[in-house]
Amino acid sequence: MEEWRAVDEELRELRRRSADWGYIESLPPRVREAVELYIETGDIWLAAKLAGMTVSEFNEVRIRAGILW
Repeated sequence: MEEWRAVDEELRELRRRSADWGYIESLPPRVREAVELYIETGDIWLAAKLAGMTVSEFNEVRIRAGILW
């Protein structure tokens, strides 16, 4: 269990470091919050739903924001 937590934290940190925060801050509030949720959880389905987008649409935002999987 502890191993999985360590992996989750490492992935979260990679997403945080790879993110283009200037771009993220320029997004509309609802989309920005969804991107921040994705960075913290890695849950693209929930983030897309929060943003009011399809997963494909949200994935495009993720790519533009430079966020790694």
